[in-house]
Amino acid sequence: MAEYKRTVTATDFDSLERLAGTFGSTKPSKRMLVIVNPYATTVSDRLKHLVVYALQGRYQVDSVETEARGHATELCREAAQEGYDVVCAFGGDGTVNEAANGLAGSDTPLTCLPGGSTNVFARILGIPNDVVDATEHLLRLADTFEPRAIDLGVVNDRRFLFTAGIGLDASVTRRVDARPRLKARFGPWFYSVAAVSAFNRDYVVRPPRLVADVDGTQIEGVTAMVQNTTPYTYFGRRPIELAEGVALDDGTLAGVVLQRASLIDMPTVTFRALVENARIVKHRRVAGFSGANEVTIRSRDERELPLQVDGDYLGFVPEARFWADHKALKIIA
Repeated sequence: MAEYKRTVTATDFDSLERLAGTFGSTKPSKRMLVIVNPYATTVSDRLKHLVVYALQGRYQVDSVETEARGHATELCREAAQEGYDVVCAFGGDGTVNEAANGLAGSDTPLTCLPGGSTNVFARILGIPNDVVDATEHLLRLADTFEPRAIDLGVVNDRRFLFTAGIGLDASVTRRVDARPRLKARFGPWFYSVAAVSAFNRDYVVRPPRLVADVDGTQIEGVTAMVQNTTPYTYFGRRPIELAEGVALDDGTLAGVVLQRASLIDMPTVTFRALVENARIVKHRRVAGFSGANEVTIRSRDERELPLQVDGDYLGFVPEARFWADHKALKIIA
């Protein structure tokens, strides 16, 4: 198994220093708060300081590190109240999700820098997955500062940017989150190992059962993914497409329900998830939906179901209600 974690090199540091010089001739006018997750995969003190130094070429930058789960949400609420022009979340998708929850409904836009192992939302927005290229991208955005509004998905009382899952994918997230060093080192390969382990333990014999109510239509299954946009995630450079017919600003949700998880079905389900143009919604054990206003997922056998949002494991719930908060978040990308 090849090591996945990207190593930040001396060349990266040199490039960031050059960016600071290149963009440092114009007096900054926009106030930016950079919220840094110091435990994210590729974040180090030296990298943080150089990124902030480079961003000061176009922005009046303050930076703060998160100290605990949920801290980024609190920091973003305070940033909106204090009138920052933009907040930049520097970390993985969990940090960006917390930031979005803090800025939802405010006039302060969110942007992000890739600091995690996958950085799904940054890539969805077209922000480069390389921290040097992404920093240069944010520097250039200062000259064409045009926030736009996007939707946020909501499950129970938690907002999400791109996906929420209940069932097998949340079980996988639970296992991955419990081993952060392996997650950082092996990235999608560790997710694959965790997926096989979770499936063998929880879904081969007497898997949990659920029912999804999609605008009044009942779909039974064993796991469900609800998306606010596409793709669902990335495996290395390849986007993993599950739901279809949903966009960041259309005010609806889409998703898929895996109706059965057996040793016979899973190889072909996995094939359709990983292979380009092999649409998973066409699998005979998968029911897809789109244009949904409200989705409610309940346990059918009194067992609570695991829930994840944007790759963060949230715990077990007996029921999850999903809806789209239309144009609730402003972004710069």
